[in-house]
Amino acid sequence: MANWNISEIRTTPSLELFSSLVELLQDAVASGASVGFQHPLSTKDARNYWVAALEEVGQGERVILIASANHDVGGCVQLALPAHANARHRAQVQKLIVLQRARRQGLGRALLAAIEKMAIAKGRSLLVADTATGEAGEQLYIAAGYTKVGAIPRYLRGPDGHFHPTTILYRQIEGRATEL
Repeated sequence: MANWNISEIRTTPSLELFSSLVELLQDAVASGASVGFQHPLSTKDARNYWVAALEEVGQGERVILIASANHDVGGCVQLALPAHANARHRAQVQKLIVLQRARRQGLGRALLAAIEKMAIAKGRSLLVADTATGEAGEQLYIAAGYTKVGAIPRYLRGPDGHFHPTTILYRQIEGRATEL
């Protein structure tokens, strides 16, 4: 198991890091992960996604954490930060992705724990997440203390093009919610 360093992307990443993020997203889609894209995911579409996500980071609407070791990105997780006055206490965990070759080594759990700490630092006390029903992500969230709300049938179209149910989960975390 690599010694992964989890860090926040705060500025425009280097070309090398940006390319690694593109490869990470393509690897996830190719392995069947339900992260919002159809297979095959073109390099252009993956680049466009990351450009938009990084723009949201610059606007304070999103946090992106990456796990890296020896200039190799093994995973990432994101936190969408709603700015509405009635939503400043919550955030949505998104795109928890681990490279195929780095899976089953605790990296997903480490990324989830790190994004929860970041949520607390951002004044969020409620996290929500959704994931394909019956997949490893659902098991990971439940093991990490998330409560399953239920599943919505035919909610997403997976990388395979077929409709799949999605499980909605939440977790109340320690910390003080942002004052309204």
